Amino acid sequence: MSSAIGTDVIAEQALKRLMVLKLAEELGSVAEACRRTGMDRTSFYAWKRRFQTRGLDGLKDLPPVAKSHPFTTPAETVAKILFLASQHPAWGCHRLSAHLAQAGITLSPVTIQSLLNKNGLGNLEERLLKLEVMAVREKVLLTREQIQLIEKANPAFKERHAESSRPGELLSQSSFYCRSIKDTNKVYVHTVVDTFNSYAFASLFTSEQQEMAVTLLHGTVLPFYRKHKIPIAAIFTKNAPEYCRAKASDPAMPLFELYLLLNNIRHKRTNSVRQQVNGFTARFHRTVCDEFLLPTLRTMPDLSIRELQTNLDEWLQNYNHERPHRGYPNMGKRPVDLLNEFLAVPQGP
Repeated sequence: MSSAIGTDVIAEQALKRLMVLKLAEELGSVAEACRRTGMDRTSFYAWKRRFQTRGLDGLKDLPPVAKSHPFTTPAETVAKILFLASQHPAWGCHRLSAHLAQAGITLSPVTIQSLLNKNGLGNLEERLLKLEVMAVREKVLLTREQIQLIEKANPAFKERHAESSRPGELLSQSSFYCRSIKDTNKVYVHTVVDTFNSYAFASLFTSEQQEMAVTLLHGTVLPFYRKHKIPIAAIFTKNAPEYCRAKASDPAMPLFELYLLLNNIRHKRTNSVRQQVNGFTARFHRTVCDEFLLPTLRTMPDLSIRELQTNLDEWLQNYNHERPHRGYPNMGKRPVDLLNEFLAVPQGP
């Protein structure tokens, strides 16, 4: 009985649409026919095309689309693929397909890649970022394989055991050789990164010596923290001549260490001369090279050091204030966001 009623309704809808088509023919106006019947013109032309090709059957509603395709991958198989992709982030879709085949599950690499894309795990970067979130926010224990891959992609993740609780609690300072540019034999980039929120400072100098490291602190870094009334507790550096005494027995205190002492800042440094920078500066050095220095010097090789510094300052504004930082420690927030969140909470006297 219900089937017959449904058939009658479908036939009645088709006849109504046919009447609209004929009314338009009689009036010689599609617009007027649509106005009288309440049908929009897009639908009118769609039904007209279907009537011309299929007759009255073309005016009937199409059957509903099945909620599941007969070849849809079973949910348990999808879950297994996502688990394997998370456990072994470096595995590609071909290796995943071969591994599943050993368990009697036949899926093409194309299908596996499509499923990974739909679940936000389509490439290595997405999988590693997902694992960082799970480790930091959900406190999920990672395997050695997962940790090694994350630390390679994001060196700052190595320092998660020594997290900062506020801006200025621990800054990481370092430098690296850039290249020779116009009218300058050598250019070094001196950098400081706040381990709390990845807020970064960078200046270009023609020397790697401690005078330049102090200049960056005195002219840029300390004024920034004083402006926000945030004390700097400690600065971490590599164990190098521009930051430390040549020998522990040397009575002369380097300018860098003297400057920190006068400003009541503790000096923390690596125990080994082989460890050149910590994870935060390592990650920043990679980013500033890949995103700023290499593209800029490739397209504008004749820039002077002053012009390059101007462009670097503009890039730093974007890095600190405009672009979200994916992964540890910012987890999608901009450095300035974490700074402002800290400043918004009343601090003790």
